[in-house]
Amino acid sequence: MLVLEAKLKGKTEQCSLIDEAIRTALFCRNKALRYWMDNRGADRYDLNKFMAVLAKEFEFANRLNSQARQSSAERAWSGIARFFDNCKKKIAGKKGYPQFKKRGHSVEYKQTGWKLSEDRKYLTLTDGFKIGRLKLIGSRDLNFYQIEQIKRVRLVRRADGYYAQFCVDVDRREEIEPSKTTIGLDVGLNHFYTDSNGQVVDNPRYLRKSERQLKKLQRKVSKRKKGSANRKKTIKQLARKHLQVSRQRKDFAVKTARCVVRSNDLIAYEDLQVRNMVKNHKLAKSISDVSWSMFRDWVEYFGKVFGKVTVAVPPHYTSQNCSHCGKQVIKTLSQRTHCCLHCGTVLDRDHNAALNILASGLNRVGHTQINACGEFDLCQVDVSLLGKLSH
Repeated sequence: MLVLEAKLKGKTEQCSLIDEAIRTALFCRNKALRYWMDNRGADRYDLNKFMAVLAKEFEFANRLNSQARQSSAERAWSGIARFFDNCKKKIAGKKGYPQFKKRGHSVEYKQTGWKLSEDRKYLTLTDGFKIGRLKLIGSRDLNFYQIEQIKRVRLVRRADGYYAQFCVDVDRREEIEPSKTTIGLDVGLNHFYTDSNGQVVDNPRYLRKSERQLKKLQRKVSKRKKGSANRKKTIKQLARKHLQVSRQRKDFAVKTARCVVRSNDLIAYEDLQVRNMVKNHKLAKSISDVSWSMFRDWVEYFGKVFGKVTVAVPPHYTSQNCSHCGKQVIKTLSQRTHCCLHCGTVLDRDHNAALNILASGLNRVGHTQINACGEFDLCQVDVSLLGKLSH
């Protein structure tokens, strides 16, 4: 599934109608969740049937396209299914019991309620809200795909305007020449990552760099009178700045992950539990700013696109064990150099961890935790590197 996004340009009245459709979709989602709570044993099909009852009961809900109401019910069920899945896996701590939402940011249509113009530059919404024709602004050309391939259209509200996302049913595969190299990645806060070759990528720290401007805007919001036009205007400025930071993070993660995957046939990385790591309040902001989880998601995605092997390695003792002799060398977080008293190896702490991650990743090839897409031939790996890691 490929998601193509374009910005929407319309009149003020049309934007207000989009907001109303988003609020209605949120109402349907919350009502579906309430129905599940009140009717023990209800499944996803019962929630879909309840949407028809809801449309008869509330006139404004009937204005929303029937399949859009079903999409809202599916959103509610996805939260319910995730809760059941966490309970089955016996995940420690809270299991994520589904909650009611106060704010919505999108409404999703399936294959009805919308229509594209012949030149694919205009989107017309045809449900009961009568939003009408909206212009699509973007660099992605929808003419490459058939209308039947577009399975869903999602309207998204952001701080800088409204966007349309088109979910296209297409299998994205790209053929590239094998690089015959492998790499291990150790992510960190001092550097974004250090690889098994000793190369480092600096941590961009987008939030830290924008923190001064964010604090200034936050102070302006606090000084404005509640409910005033100036306060709403300043809140929008603050939201746009946060949106800029999030886009910078995503752009960096996508480009870095793509470069790493294209340059190597096997990528090994740590299977970090970021959700538990951010419980450390002294490091939570820095960990969230570096976006390890987003980087990992894009590495796995591009691994599927380019047919490369990505391996998630348990992070236990990757920093403590010596990459040359395998002996354990206890180090504190402040010690940035690995000095082995057994074999005399002296390496940067992160470089040593990256070598351990790569060795563990090569050992795990073929096991269930590998995310392999296509065949991987170990003969393609540099023989000298394998010999170095076998010590």
